[in-house]
Amino acid sequence: MSVAEPRRIVLFRHAKADWPQVNDRERPLAERGRKDAAVAGRRLADSGIPLDLALCSTAVRTRETWKLAVHELPHRPKTVYEERIYEASPGELIALLNETPDDVHNVILIGHNPGVHALTDILTDSAESEAHERMSRRGFPASSFAVLTFDGSWKSLEPAVATLTDYWAPEE
Repeated sequence: MSVAEPRRIVLFRHAKADWPQVNDRERPLAERGRKDAAVAGRRLADSGIPLDLALCSTAVRTRETWKLAVHELPHRPKTVYEERIYEASPGELIALLNETPDDVHNVILIGHNPGVHALTDILTDSAESEAHERMSRRGFPASSFAVLTFDGSWKSLEPAVATLTDYWAPEE
């Protein structure tokens, strides 16, 4: 693959979590979260994006979200459970994505807010689109995802180099 070909990043917020008496990293998905994660997986499958690599937070709710979503995909990408995603700032997430090998074309990052939403805003250029409008109206609720494209190597990923090409959130 040439680095001249556009790359895609799917930024996927974990599904709705339950609030039992456990530490935050150990929070499991709520019943609605389990349903929404599968629906998000079907929507990702419908997008036709051939995911090469999944970077998933090590928190229980993100691992459960990914397990349910990936089951819906026609191809299971290599998955790396990455502790650095939990509570990461947008800058830390960009640094993590900068480490992606150049033979990887499409990455999905399964993480948390506010980092995932802020990263979407920071990476995308200011061009308004239907996807931007939907995201502005809905925010970045649990189980939502944004698809961004950019040109260049992963090491060149920085603020305002990507375009938001798709956004999806579950029905209220």
